Amino acid sequence: MTAREELLARYRALVLRELPERAARERWVVHADHCLGRVVLDHAVGGRWYDALGRGRGAAFERLSDEQLARAVSLAESIADGGDEVLRPLDAQSLAWRGKAPRRRAAPARG
Repeated sequence: MTAREELLARYRALVLRELPERAARERWVVHADHCLGRVVLDHAVGGRWYDALGRGRGAAFERLSDEQLARAVSLAESIADGGDEVLRPLDAQSLAWRGKAPRRRAAPARG
């Protein structure tokens, strides 16, 4: 497996499985895989991902450069390490790039 293939596999594992599962369980600001992907991709390219990558066919993360892909995986790992506290400001910036207001804090989970 090439280094790029390893990064793509790690991206998929984090953004499509690990982060959404944890985000739903811990009630993070976003929990859907496509929303987590939006946040990670936006920050990997420094703005709205579709402005940098286009809206072509196939997964946007597969169109990232090697450098952008490495940034995306690193950021996703940082989110995994820090949870909602790390994700919340990243989501707010991603939404700001789209002219949208940040989300309100989720209600605390019941125990």
